[in-house]
Amino acid sequence: MQFRNGIFIITEERHCPLYNVGEELDVSEGNLTMPAGKATCLTLARELIEIASEGESYEKFSQSGIEKNKFECGGCTGIIRFEYKKEKGFATLQMKLLVATERREKIREVSHFAGLLRSIELFSTLSDDDLLDLATLLELTEYPWQFPITQKGDPGNRLFIIISGKAEVIDDHGVTLAELEKGEVFGEMSLLSGERVTTTIMAAEPCKIAVMNHKNFRHILVRFPALQVFFYKLLVSRITKMNLQRAEELSSGMVGQLSDISPVELCQMINSNQKTGRLYLEYEEKRAVILFNEGELVHAELNEHEGKDAFYEILSIDNGRFKFSQGLSEKEEKLDVIGGFMAMLMEGMKQLDDKRYRVTGYGRMNNLLEE
Repeated sequence: MQFRNGIFIITEERHCPLYNVGEELDVSEGNLTMPAGKATCLTLARELIEIASEGESYEKFSQSGIEKNKFECGGCTGIIRFEYKKEKGFATLQMKLLVATERREKIREVSHFAGLLRSIELFSTLSDDDLLDLATLLELTEYPWQFPITQKGDPGNRLFIIISGKAEVIDDHGVTLAELEKGEVFGEMSLLSGERVTTTIMAAEPCKIAVMNHKNFRHILVRFPALQVFFYKLLVSRITKMNLQRAEELSSGMVGQLSDISPVELCQMINSNQKTGRLYLEYEEKRAVILFNEGELVHAELNEHEGKDAFYEILSIDNGRFKFSQGLSEKEEKLDVIGGFMAMLMEGMKQLDDKRYRVTGYGRMNNLLEE
């Protein structure tokens, strides 16, 4: 089978798990090159094989002139649309030299950005090639002094890494709560929990910040396990700090609404304070219970599920009431720990994020089908 050469550009994206608008797909001499640093989607590859064969034209003629055909890939939870951009190859020596120069300049920019990332402790374990791939997924953005980088209530769909400069965490009254410096990360809590931004962060001086969208963030968590561990540990650490002010309430038991504090925060707070007792959760006429022995999880139960599966399902509850009561029976105190708490919390958060992403994607697909 023969294939025609061509470069295609993604013009529209709706919950595609891998690719973004503006990224290019390159068919050259029977070889397919996907966007740098991204895995190859076999569904999209199959679509491109069919398009690049002799059966379908890249362009069509109309009364207004030559128009580009629109192509679509919708074989999973999302949809992308793309169109023919240009031929692969150039007719004149001048054009070839121009393209080569542009390519070298792009490589130089990415290499410089990767060099900046190398100075950040977070990325110290990555190889040079991995840093180059990572640099293609990040956008270097400059913020002037006193410019709001994030604002309370914004959708939590971006990760921020300070490359240079300083930023400040501001409360509702304009008072500085904390300073953030080179190498510090923010935005990951909203990305992992799905919640909106909870604080306003402003540039305390001109800043260069690496910004990553939600889709690429999910991609690096899979691609780089070391980064996955870092971000989930960072999340847990920040939850711990947020819950210090609530910890004393556990000494005499605690009740409340899950709309005010999530099961993730509750479990992490009990673990970090090494408490022993029962955490009850009631929602939609159902009841769940988790038993802790000195902060370690020894039993979880929800409907017909027990153990780890029940614990992961409990973490997704977002409404209802909770109650924590201290103490276990002698028999319950002898129960074995059902798993390392940190590892289970990380896995539960990952499943929660995957579930939320799948639901959003399928919901969007249904809307498109109805249209």
